[in-house]
Amino acid sequence: MPPNTTATSGDKPGKSGRKKGRKARLVVLVLVLAVIGGIAFGAYWSISTVRASFPQTKGSITLKGLSGPVTVKRDGYGIPQIYASTDADLFMAQGYVQAQDRFYEMDVRRHMTSGRLSEMFGKGQVKNDEFLRTLGWDRVAKEEYDTKLSDSTKNYLQAYSKGVNAYLAGKDGKDISLEYAALGFTNDYKPEQWTPVDSVSWLKAMAWDLRGNMQDEIDRALMTSRLGPQQIKDLYPDYPYSRNKAIVQEGQYDELTKTFQQSGSTSGSGTSTGTSSTTTSSSTGSALTSQLAGLYNVLDDVPTAVGVNGQGIGSNSWVVAGKYTITGKPLLANDPHLSASLPSVWYQMGLHCTTVSSKCQYDVTGYTFAGMPGVVIGHNGDIAWGMTNSGVDVTDLYLEKLSGDGYLYDGRTKPFTTREETIKVAGGTSKKIVVRQTADGMPLLSDRDDELVQVGKKASVDTAAPDRGDGYGIALKWTALDAGTTMDAVFALDKASDWNSFRAAAAQFDVPSQNLIYADTKNNIGYTLPGKIPTRSSADDGSIPAPGWDPKYKWTGYIKQDELPYEYNPERGYIVTANQAVIDKDKYPYTLTTDWGYGTRSQRITDLIESKIKDGGKISTDDMRQMQTDNSSEIAKLLVPKLLKINLDDKDVRDAQKLLEGWDYTQDADSAAAAYFNAVWRNILKLAFGNKLPKELRVKGQCLWVDKIDSTGPVDDDTKVRECGERDADQAQPDGGDRWFEVVRTLMNQPNSDWWKTPAGAGDRNKADNMNELFKRAMVDARWELTAKLGKDIDTWSWGRLHRLFLKNQTLGTDGPSIIQYVLNRGPWKLSGGEATVNATGWNAAGGYGVVWVPSMRMVVNLDDLDKSKWINLTGASGHAFSAHYTDQTGKWADGELLSWSFSDKAVDDSTSDTLVLKP
Repeated sequence: MPPNTTATSGDKPGKSGRKKGRKARLVVLVLVLAVIGGIAFGAYWSISTVRASFPQTKGSITLKGLSGPVTVKRDGYGIPQIYASTDADLFMAQGYVQAQDRFYEMDVRRHMTSGRLSEMFGKGQVKNDEFLRTLGWDRVAKEEYDTKLSDSTKNYLQAYSKGVNAYLAGKDGKDISLEYAALGFTNDYKPEQWTPVDSVSWLKAMAWDLRGNMQDEIDRALMTSRLGPQQIKDLYPDYPYSRNKAIVQEGQYDELTKTFQQSGSTSGSGTSTGTSSTTTSSSTGSALTSQLAGLYNVLDDVPTAVGVNGQGIGSNSWVVAGKYTITGKPLLANDPHLSASLPSVWYQMGLHCTTVSSKCQYDVTGYTFAGMPGVVIGHNGDIAWGMTNSGVDVTDLYLEKLSGDGYLYDGRTKPFTTREETIKVAGGTSKKIVVRQTADGMPLLSDRDDELVQVGKKASVDTAAPDRGDGYGIALKWTALDAGTTMDAVFALDKASDWNSFRAAAAQFDVPSQNLIYADTKNNIGYTLPGKIPTRSSADDGSIPAPGWDPKYKWTGYIKQDELPYEYNPERGYIVTANQAVIDKDKYPYTLTTDWGYGTRSQRITDLIESKIKDGGKISTDDMRQMQTDNSSEIAKLLVPKLLKINLDDKDVRDAQKLLEGWDYTQDADSAAAAYFNAVWRNILKLAFGNKLPKELRVKGQCLWVDKIDSTGPVDDDTKVRECGERDADQAQPDGGDRWFEVVRTLMNQPNSDWWKTPAGAGDRNKADNMNELFKRAMVDARWELTAKLGKDIDTWSWGRLHRLFLKNQTLGTDGPSIIQYVLNRGPWKLSGGEATVNATGWNAAGGYGVVWVPSMRMVVNLDDLDKSKWINLTGASGHAFSAHYTDQTGKWADGELLSWSFSDKAVDDSTSDTLVLKP
């Protein structure tokens, strides 16, 4: 069972509960239930057992390997601030403290990144391990550690590992975490020593879930089985640059070389989506469709790390210059949108040298990941920074023509490089697999699905493709499969002191590519785009899988760091990043991606800032907080005026329609209007688009009678076949995000478009021939959907009753027996907000209303007085289920509140509840 699996709710069961294979994932839990059921449960889980793993937070502990004493001060929420006299002691203590709070989480993560989940959870994880071994994250991490990282970074990683291992010394599993006690009934697994590579590997998991447009590549290709090129283009409209502003408006990129300017053919700046789609899809036919459907199933089963398997990844960050703030110094806000997990993916802490000097260089606080030293997002005494996913295209899928032990490239058969991997299985027999890679290091993902092999052998193709021989395979090109320097960047950011040192640090942040915003105490603000970003030939824009046998689809290089966009002290006085386009395509010679977020959140944030500063207004820290919790629905502003004009015959439906009269488009948890509108929106999408998509994109179990198709396309004889959806509810399309906002906005100018036409419902009910008729049918369907879910009385309706957050323990709380889930899981919380809203409590319109991704943390940094900065985490500092700090921040997070964030020695002392001294 995957770590951090997204909890879903509403009318569709969660992803984990639906997977056939996942029912067997933790067979051990069935045995656990048998052993600990009833009275046995109460007897075993005694208070002493539960508390055995709680960390010591007061008094002193002797820690072998320290050069001097280290003080750990925790506030009332258990958030630690560490004080040491050397860098080595500081990071050793960080490892010890994180292991105290979160070692089980750390252990699961490293088993995931190394493809060793089966060692903990048994045979149900073998398929996942096979795929993760094929990607080889831990192998790349080891190469990074051995060949790329600086000596100082290696020293910090070693010190951190030493601290983790000092915590583990002499402890049994039950002394470390409750989950180990449960596993101990059927598994003799014992935690092993932590290594520096375990920490570096986590960056690969982070990069995987922030990898860009791979899912869009797959989806576009899958659509070709049902939709034509223009229909697919309708569903991927152009980015609205004139309405939703790009991040970089007044900034620049350094002057490009004459060689580039004279050679546009290698810039990757071509916009050949249509050509690429035609070439690839016609060359592969059903081979591409079938194999990509199989590949999607493999990808979807991979454990979620920090995102939603590439879907719904977003974030907000913005910075306002001092000329527009009450304090006269910048304010910086950030809230990354990630999967809901328990414990939260983030870990709050401060790392302080008692005296900053050459032997102890850090005084930094913020958010990091349990299992990794340093601080990833936060501030030090001079600067603050935040991150959002840039979404640039750093992955490509290639269809490979296989022949024997090789693959076709440029008219010749080239051999694969291979390696054998052994997967150890708790309670079972080890399994050996062979991983194949192309000459330039692309792993053959299709080897991990038996069905894909057969499809590749049998799939029909046209004459434009090479003879299939032994079949077709699918390989992955991804920047994170090359060794990089992101771990160096983390430490460099932590001690950066000005714009130049910040930019130099950011340049090392090669994977994943992130939007980095900046502010400093000297009243400067900025933005920079770092990352290892490929260039492609004019034949390929990276939007769909490419024919691997054709050399013109090979990457041509990488954009130089000094050619990437940045902005420093723009005249407008603020910078907003929320996954929108980085820079207008007409102002930049490279194609960064064809799949930006469509800018709904970013433009709303911009509008909120502009409305606040007009006529000389100033922005406060609390104003920034209120912007983070803005619940306004931009799609409602567009649709509601249309919906109110529709004549409805049914009184009950008219009563629901009246909810929209005077509604301010705010999606508060107690809003009946928000509940009804979102149900209408969901039904508009289902009727206009969802029912017309291929089964590979529709919700699993959703069955429709559709036109029959064969290898050449639809059969023109009115033959209907029953097709059932194949995708999990939290990953299906249309998901209702701001791409779909743009699709609907565009098609509203074409009220007679075929998209608005839909056959009659049951009993010839409400057939639609145009937009207004479809809207009317959606309003009727929404009324009766909510009647079934919430009751007939609309006075009892509320958005929060539909839009709920469940927090599930990353492993045993996902698929285990109800008694285990009861012990480890928490919720539900009724949430405000929604999809493509600043308060981005995301839901998937195809699958239901339950929350699938969230603002995983929120922070506002006050550069005038750092002690007046604010922060909050999704859950709490602790990973121990019965700790007071397991979910003690969640209620405040749900209400949009922020906690005080102490930084100075005095502020930390004033907020300290527990003090622990680590002695050498």
